[in-house]
Amino acid sequence: MRNEPSWARVSRADAITMLLSLQSTPYHVRAASGARRWLLLTLALSAVVWLVALAWLSSLARHVHDDVPALLAKKLPLLKTHPSLIFAGESRTEYQIDPVLAAQLIGKRPGDVVNIAYDAGEPLALEAAMRREPDAFRDAHVVTSVAPFLFNEGVKSAAIYPLDVAARLSLAEQMASFLPLRIGTLMRFVREAFASRLAADQDIANRGPAPSAFGLVVIDRSQPEDRWPATIGAHGHYANWDLTGPKARFEIGALCNMVKWTGKLTVVIPPWAPRFDRGSDPTWRERDDAYVKLVEDAGRDCGFAVINLPSISALKQSDYADEMHVMAAGVPVYTRELVARLNQ
Repeated sequence: MRNEPSWARVSRADAITMLLSLQSTPYHVRAASGARRWLLLTLALSAVVWLVALAWLSSLARHVHDDVPALLAKKLPLLKTHPSLIFAGESRTEYQIDPVLAAQLIGKRPGDVVNIAYDAGEPLALEAAMRREPDAFRDAHVVTSVAPFLFNEGVKSAAIYPLDVAARLSLAEQMASFLPLRIGTLMRFVREAFASRLAADQDIANRGPAPSAFGLVVIDRSQPEDRWPATIGAHGHYANWDLTGPKARFEIGALCNMVKWTGKLTVVIPPWAPRFDRGSDPTWRERDDAYVKLVEDAGRDCGFAVINLPSISALKQSDYADEMHVMAAGVPVYTRELVARLNQ
């Protein structure tokens, strides 16, 4: 018997199996490639549907949005006492001005001074409240605080982006500003737009109960040490610094418009915690100077007073709950200092 090479000894069945395997390989490759294409197409279609739905929601929110947010509407029943001094603005007024003490300091009755500030409060919202309740503001001295995030276009955080500014952006501007990294800001705008419409429809400003303590909200504890920023220059309020965008334009415009709706308007720039050294922080110093100048220039042009409080010597580091806000022990100190400045 002659020797045969090993390949010749392959059985007929094995040969058929190998042949079928070779013939089926292109089919499996084509099937896998087709599955990937379908997956990519499905993902692309899902993204398109999601964007269309988000755009529809945002468009609807722009139509139902009311410039007086629900948080401010809940404070407006305080105006029923016809106060002569109204503190307003963002959280540093909400948590730091005691209307009862302020009334005592100027010789007024309780209720003649109120605090209608709310978290992340913006001038556009306060102007809208004045338009809605002109009699309550016409003869009053309105003192409103501001913060860098209200004017710095680089701050797009969901928690503090001014929603009345967002409502004034076109749909295309909203999408370009907040997608894809700041979708939370857009979702908050949608949610708060419906909340503001509900508050307006329920007439919370007139029918709701007046907040306790004439609007003062107190912080009772300090935040953990590891949550304090290393420097104010690195704080989120000064990130991606830009004072040339819609925020500055709309919010400064609102401050100017408020002059005609009030007996007197004063804009306050509150201090940061004393642990931070402005002199050794050039980023903070340069950007803060630019922001203060923006407000002061508007005050000269439009006729409102500006009080800049870079520091208050009587406020100690132990009085602060975080880099911006004082705790209960610091409220009388801050109130006395600001009222004294108003009386100068």
